Amino acid sequence: MKQRKVRLKQTPIRRLAVVLGGILIGCGLLASCANPGEDVRVRLCKDLVAGQVGTDRLDWTRVDTKTPGYQDAIVSLRWASADAEGNSGSATCAYPYNAVDDTAQQLADPLSAYATSPSQVVINGETLSGRALANAVAQAMQRQGRELIDAARQAVGQ
Repeated sequence: MKQRKVRLKQTPIRRLAVVLGGILIGCGLLASCANPGEDVRVRLCKDLVAGQVGTDRLDWTRVDTKTPGYQDAIVSLRWASADAEGNSGSATCAYPYNAVDDTAQQLADPLSAYATSPSQVVINGETLSGRALANAVAQAMQRQGRELIDAARQAVGQ
Protein backbone atom coordinates (compact mmCIF):
# COMPACT_ATOMS: atom_id res chain seq x y z
CA MET A 1 0.00 0.00 0.00
CA LYS A 2 2.80 2.43 0.80
CA GLN A 3 4.47 1.72 -2.53
CA ARG A 4 1.31 2.63 -4.40
CA LYS A 5 1.08 5.97 -2.56
CA VAL A 6 4.72 6.72 -3.34
CA ARG A 7 4.14 5.93 -7.02
CA LEU A 8 1.12 8.18 -7.16
CA LYS A 9 3.12 11.03 -5.63
CA GLN A 10 5.98 10.57 -8.12
CA THR A 11 3.74 10.37 -11.20
CA PRO A 12 2.77 14.07 -11.25
CA ILE A 13 6.42 15.00 -10.68
CA ARG A 14 7.51 12.84 -13.60
CA ARG A 15 4.82 14.30 -15.82
CA LEU A 16 5.90 17.79 -14.87
CA ALA A 17 9.53 16.91 -15.61
CA VAL A 18 8.59 15.53 -19.03
CA VAL A 19 6.49 18.58 -19.88
CA LEU A 20 9.20 20.99 -18.73
CA GLY A 21 11.83 19.03 -20.62
CA GLY A 22 9.72 19.18 -23.77
CA ILE A 23 9.21 22.90 -23.38
CA LEU A 24 12.94 23.47 -22.87
CA ILE A 25 13.85 21.40 -25.92
CA GLY A 26 11.23 23.18 -28.03
CA CYS A 27 12.45 26.61 -26.91
CA GLY A 28 16.03 25.58 -27.54
CA LEU A 29 15.21 24.41 -31.04
CA LEU A 30 13.39 27.62 -31.84
CA ALA A 31 16.15 29.77 -30.41
CA SER A 32 18.89 27.85 -32.20
CA CYS A 33 17.46 28.15 -35.70
CA ALA A 34 20.01 29.81 -37.97
CA ASN A 35 17.39 32.03 -39.56
CA PRO A 36 13.86 31.40 -38.32
CA GLY A 37 12.47 33.86 -40.89
CA GLU A 38 13.98 31.95 -43.80
CA ASP A 39 11.53 29.93 -45.86
CA VAL A 40 11.93 26.14 -45.75
CA ARG A 41 12.31 26.03 -49.54
CA VAL A 42 15.20 28.49 -49.45
CA ARG A 43 16.82 26.60 -46.58
CA LEU A 44 16.47 23.27 -48.38
CA CYS A 45 17.91 24.73 -51.58
CA LYS A 46 20.92 26.06 -49.64
CA ASP A 47 21.40 22.69 -47.95
CA LEU A 48 21.17 20.89 -51.30
CA VAL A 49 23.87 23.17 -52.71
CA ALA A 50 26.12 22.73 -49.67
CA GLY A 51 25.78 18.97 -49.92
CA GLN A 52 26.54 18.87 -53.63
CA VAL A 53 29.39 21.39 -53.47
CA GLY A 54 30.85 19.54 -50.49
CA THR A 55 31.15 22.38 -47.99
CA ASP A 56 28.97 24.29 -45.57
CA ARG A 57 31.32 27.26 -45.74
CA LEU A 58 29.47 29.26 -48.36
CA ASP A 59 28.80 32.98 -48.31
CA TRP A 60 25.40 33.52 -49.92
CA THR A 61 25.74 36.62 -52.10
CA ARG A 62 22.22 36.49 -53.56
CA VAL A 63 19.00 34.76 -52.62
CA ASP A 64 16.04 35.45 -54.87
CA THR A 65 12.59 33.84 -55.06
CA LYS A 66 10.06 34.06 -57.87
CA THR A 67 6.47 32.87 -57.61
CA PRO A 68 4.96 33.11 -61.10
CA GLY A 69 1.40 32.07 -60.33
CA TYR A 70 0.60 28.46 -61.11
CA GLN A 71 4.04 27.68 -62.54
CA ASP A 72 6.99 26.42 -60.49
CA ALA A 73 8.40 28.75 -57.85
CA ILE A 74 12.10 29.37 -58.44
CA VAL A 75 14.67 29.89 -55.70
CA SER A 76 17.87 31.33 -57.20
CA LEU A 77 21.11 31.35 -55.24
CA ARG A 78 24.59 32.75 -55.79
CA TRP A 79 27.49 32.06 -53.48
CA ALA A 80 31.17 32.52 -52.93
CA SER A 81 33.13 29.85 -51.11
CA ALA A 82 34.53 30.97 -47.77
CA ASP A 83 37.60 28.74 -48.16
CA ALA A 84 40.98 29.75 -49.59
CA GLU A 85 40.01 28.77 -53.14
CA GLY A 86 37.24 31.38 -53.26
CA ASN A 87 35.08 29.46 -55.74
CA SER A 88 31.70 30.88 -56.61
CA GLY A 89 28.62 29.45 -58.22
CA SER A 90 24.90 29.60 -58.76
CA ALA A 91 21.92 27.33 -58.36
CA THR A 92 18.19 27.27 -58.96
CA CYS A 93 15.63 25.08 -57.26
CA ALA A 94 12.17 24.65 -58.81
CA TYR A 95 9.21 23.94 -56.52
CA PRO A 96 5.89 22.89 -58.10
CA TYR A 97 2.66 24.74 -57.38
CA ASN A 98 0.85 22.71 -54.75
CA ALA A 99 -2.20 24.69 -53.56
CA VAL A 100 -5.79 23.57 -53.93
CA ASP A 101 -7.39 26.95 -53.28
CA ASP A 102 -6.15 30.52 -53.09
CA THR A 103 -5.98 31.64 -49.46
CA ALA A 104 -5.05 34.68 -47.41
CA GLN A 105 -1.97 32.75 -46.24
CA GLN A 106 -0.72 32.70 -49.83
CA LEU A 107 -1.17 36.46 -50.09
CA ALA A 108 0.94 36.94 -46.96
CA ASP A 109 3.48 34.24 -47.91
CA PRO A 110 3.41 33.46 -51.66
CA LEU A 111 5.85 30.53 -51.29
CA SER A 112 3.36 28.69 -49.08
CA ALA A 113 1.42 27.71 -52.23
CA TYR A 114 4.33 25.60 -53.46
CA ALA A 115 5.64 22.15 -52.54
CA THR A 116 8.42 21.93 -49.99
CA SER A 117 10.48 19.49 -52.05
CA PRO A 118 12.00 20.61 -55.36
CA SER A 119 11.14 18.98 -58.66
CA GLN A 120 14.40 20.12 -60.22
CA VAL A 121 17.70 21.55 -59.02
CA VAL A 122 20.38 23.07 -61.25
CA ILE A 123 23.78 23.67 -59.66
CA ASN A 124 26.44 25.39 -61.76
CA GLY A 125 24.65 24.33 -64.94
CA GLU A 126 24.28 20.67 -63.96
CA THR A 127 20.71 19.42 -63.49
CA LEU A 128 19.81 17.11 -60.64
CA SER A 129 16.65 15.17 -61.30
CA GLY A 130 15.21 11.77 -60.60
CA ARG A 131 17.35 9.55 -58.40
CA ALA A 132 20.20 12.07 -58.04
CA LEU A 133 17.73 14.68 -56.77
CA ALA A 134 16.09 12.22 -54.38
CA ASN A 135 19.49 11.28 -52.93
CA ALA A 136 20.50 14.94 -52.60
CA VAL A 137 17.24 15.80 -50.81
CA ALA A 138 17.69 12.81 -48.46
CA GLN A 139 21.23 13.97 -47.60
CA ALA A 140 20.04 17.53 -46.98
CA MET A 141 17.22 16.33 -44.74
CA GLN A 142 19.66 14.15 -42.78
CA ARG A 143 21.91 17.17 -42.30
CA GLN A 144 18.96 19.23 -41.05
CA GLY A 145 17.96 16.41 -38.71
CA ARG A 146 21.48 16.23 -37.26
CA GLU A 147 21.43 20.00 -36.73
CA LEU A 148 18.13 19.72 -34.85
CA ILE A 149 19.47 16.93 -32.65
CA ASP A 150 22.65 18.90 -31.93
CA ALA A 151 20.58 21.98 -31.07
CA ALA A 152 18.39 19.91 -28.75
CA ARG A 153 21.45 18.50 -27.00
CA GLN A 154 22.87 21.99 -26.51
CA ALA A 155 19.52 23.23 -25.20
CA VAL A 156 19.39 20.42 -22.67
CA GLY A 157 23.03 21.05 -21.75
CA GLN A 158 24.58 17.70 -22.56
